[in-house]
Amino acid sequence: MTRAVRHGLLGIAMGVALGLCGFSSWDQLHAMFTLRDPRLFLTFGGTVALVALAWPLLGRARGVAAPARRIHSGSVRGGLLFGVGWAIAGACPAAIAIQIGEGQLLAVATLAGLLLGNWAFAVGQGRIFRFNPGAGCSTQD
Repeated sequence: MTRAVRHGLLGIAMGVALGLCGFSSWDQLHAMFTLRDPRLFLTFGGTVALVALAWPLLGRARGVAAPARRIHSGSVRGGLLFGVGWAIAGACPAAIAIQIGEGQLLAVATLAGLLLGNWAFAVGQGRIFRFNPGAGCSTQD
């Protein structure tokens, strides 16, 4: 099995799991963000805790050390903006794909908003991205 197929199957499995947990339901996300139902917060927090424990162990098992990095000054503002957008739209980028896969056609409008917002940010920052498979993403001046 090729790496792309394996990653695709894992992505589909993750989408199904997130959909079954309720992360693609606007009503359930609204209940989470209005603090009426802690279930999704607990699910998300449990997942973060599991990854926080497993990531260093996996790195050690593979002989790879994670580099120490400083937190970017815009991370808190960006995280807050991401959370507000998630609360309004009822979807983070992964959930948009799940919602479209579930047939929630309004998610296409959310996807259009996500793409438009990213494009506007890139234009506003003077950074238009192009993809170079050999070198990752780079900016055009």
